[in-house]
Amino acid sequence: MDSNSKHWATFKKILNVTSGNFLEQYDFFLFGFYATYIAAKFFHSENEYVSLMMTFTVFAAGFLMRPLGAIFLGAYVDKVGRRKGLIVTLSLMAIGTIFITFVPGYETIGILAPILVVIGRLLQGFSAGVESGGVSIYLAEIATDKNRGFITSWQSGSQQIAVVFASLLGYWLNTVLTHAQVGEWGWRIPFFIGCLIIPLIFIFRRTLEETEDFKAQKIHPTSKEIFRTILGNWRIVLAGMLMSAMTTTTFYFITVYTTVYAKRTLEMSVTDSLLATVFVGLSNFFWLPMGGLLSDKIGRRPVLVGITILCIFTSYPVLSWLVNDVSFSNLLITLAYFSFFFGMYNGTMVATLAEVMPKRVRTVGFSLAFSLAAAIFGGMTPIACTFLVEHTGNASTPAFWLMFAAVCSLLSSLYLCRGSKQNHPDAITEPVKVRT
Repeated sequence: MDSNSKHWATFKKILNVTSGNFLEQYDFFLFGFYATYIAAKFFHSENEYVSLMMTFTVFAAGFLMRPLGAIFLGAYVDKVGRRKGLIVTLSLMAIGTIFITFVPGYETIGILAPILVVIGRLLQGFSAGVESGGVSIYLAEIATDKNRGFITSWQSGSQQIAVVFASLLGYWLNTVLTHAQVGEWGWRIPFFIGCLIIPLIFIFRRTLEETEDFKAQKIHPTSKEIFRTILGNWRIVLAGMLMSAMTTTTFYFITVYTTVYAKRTLEMSVTDSLLATVFVGLSNFFWLPMGGLLSDKIGRRPVLVGITILCIFTSYPVLSWLVNDVSFSNLLITLAYFSFFFGMYNGTMVATLAEVMPKRVRTVGFSLAFSLAAAIFGGMTPIACTFLVEHTGNASTPAFWLMFAAVCSLLSSLYLCRGSKQNHPDAITEPVKVRT
């Protein structure tokens, strides 16, 4: 096979596997984007703050299901293969999305409405627990030692397309419909479109080829062996969770929380907040492969350590600057700065986490570490930031949540990348690079 044919084959594999990742993130984003409308429709309260916090709690509940999905679905993927496992995760995500799309409001069916929405959200979270990890491991296994950072960066790259698509759709809805129409029924349209995309994603997933790395394993572990191996490597999983904190926190702050922060705290229009999120998605899409490429050239550790230190010392001053001089242009500059953090760090982190996980439990190990971070840091970001602003009266305080996540990621990155040796003898053959 010539060079062009190899590149095309790799591109097709990336497209096929990340298409499901696109849908998963698209559905997850919608819940956060339309949190205020979902709050009014399903979690009725006379107090807007209480209603919004209830909705964000359900949003976080989806993340709390991720570790369970990572353990059980991750073990299933490591046992039966990447292709079959990723088809199952897509099916569960589809069911959860259909629930949220078609459930009548509280005024129609009463308490059953929020219960069904919660069930749909939990199914989404259970599926998402292994979707990102399964896709990341698949990409890591089809990559070479020289381009693993770049190839794995497209896992999150597909999510940015979902951000842009969902944001543009939201912007269009808010221009053709009145605020009342969007709140009454218009918010369901993006979820319905997600349902229409599902059959196409199934077609992509069915044509997915199994990785050579997985097929080379002559004996695949049982569920009991997988759980035993994970317990034996709990330090790597815990460190991987902390290393993922920076990614999940920054990402959900500049995407999901931005729409609420810009509207409720900075008192900007809905269209401005949605346009800002479109900009964030495009910016992330640029920086993610840059981070992966740079880590392939100079090593993982310099990028991970450098970005976290920059985040710790500059987040509060930058957010304070925005709060003291609120404007759409300043919002874009601030989000672009945080987008640089996310893209460069995540483009490096995904490859690093894949490289340190034991081969026999690579999917469940990666998924568990990442989903724990998503549950504790990412899913809690809207709640934590809303709480900080509400109880301090300082609109700059969400920066403290970002700084806390960056400290956690800095310490874990130093631990996982402390030497040129792999953290486990079964890890991907390319060790975590350290170059000085």
